[in-house]
Amino acid sequence: MYRILKSRFARLAAASATGLVLLAPALPVSPAKAAVSPAIDRSFGAPTPNADADPFYTPPSPLPTGNPGDIIRARPALAGPPTARKLANAYQVMYLSTDALGQPDAVTGTILVPKAVDASTAPVVGFAPGTTGPAFRCTVSRFINSGAFYEQPAVNDMLKAGYAVAVTDYEGYHENPDTTYITGKSMGPAVLDAVRAAERLPEAGLSSTPKVLIRGYSQGGGAAMWAGQMAPTYAPEQNVIGVSGGGVPADLIQVAVKLQGSDNFGFLLNALIGLNNAYPELDLDSYLSSDTAKSTLTNMNANDCTVELLQNYKGQGAQQYFTKTPFLQPTWMSRLKENTLGSTPINVPVFEYHGTQDTIVAYNQGSRLHDQYCALGMNVTWKTYDVGHITGVARGNPDVMQFMKDRVAGLPAVSNCPTPTGATTP
Repeated sequence: MYRILKSRFARLAAASATGLVLLAPALPVSPAKAAVSPAIDRSFGAPTPNADADPFYTPPSPLPTGNPGDIIRARPALAGPPTARKLANAYQVMYLSTDALGQPDAVTGTILVPKAVDASTAPVVGFAPGTTGPAFRCTVSRFINSGAFYEQPAVNDMLKAGYAVAVTDYEGYHENPDTTYITGKSMGPAVLDAVRAAERLPEAGLSSTPKVLIRGYSQGGGAAMWAGQMAPTYAPEQNVIGVSGGGVPADLIQVAVKLQGSDNFGFLLNALIGLNNAYPELDLDSYLSSDTAKSTLTNMNANDCTVELLQNYKGQGAQQYFTKTPFLQPTWMSRLKENTLGSTPINVPVFEYHGTQDTIVAYNQGSRLHDQYCALGMNVTWKTYDVGHITGVARGNPDVMQFMKDRVAGLPAVSNCPTPTGATTP
């Protein structure tokens, strides 16, 4: 399975390098929304293919005043490869959001608007991407624009269904990246505020009160669940009607334990960097055992995407980098507990799914999340597939699409949680 993923990413990277990026058309403005807010900076040109530097992604300092979801800047982009470009118009945006410490930050992303429907009636999907890696070149909006996003088939399916799609890059993707990989309290707001940005971009022509769906897989599955959990308090105005999450890293400690010493250890190193960026008091550098270890993590942060995370750290363990295991220390465990799902309900129907052969995001902790959600009285549809983690991203897509279509149609969601002992079904 690793060879399959490596080959897939290699093909995508090669496609990007050969210049799939074309100059985007001039930003179309709907006549009904010709009055452009002066708060949105449209002075940046179209994305430059394969550029190491792109000032669009550098947050202004200080950040402008405003509310979460307000757009700082916007520019036209491409919706993906030629098939996607036929389906949708696309815009890259930078918007205000909130970091894991509750402070304002700036996040980038892509808004895709289907061409075949009336945008003003289109549902909006807050799409949380899976792992792409910490380096600036791994930014999801850059992958989409270059036609190299590995979850593009799911995006295309949503566009064909008539849904606008708001894809967050998550926090920290710029020329000197400080991404907060796997940190739920950063990812949840990033997803919800991408939807707000989509609603507020005049060129998109979307409703300000659309039906909202949230979905994601792997890192994105965790982000989707966090967004669903946080929506009632963080974005109470949003009409969220369903949440889908697959391969969900719900319990970060249990996920970390399974990654230790495995072929997928690179994901654990990436997570340690991400949590340290989210919570500077964790002081990851103080645990490093050598200058070589520090250099390796610095190089990962600057250069590595998913292929490198899989390829360069196989079979390694924390003992090769740290004087003691960071994620087992009290300060780290406290922050990990804050970013563990399962204690707060999601108040709309949820579709959760997991591959039983998953060796990247431990299946047992995903199954435990399902049990916890059922115990909270949530409306949960739980499904398993006899596949590994990588295959699960495609295997679950048809069921996710059906779940979303049913929610948009207003059909009742029927939970398959077990009936508690002594209870009767209606």
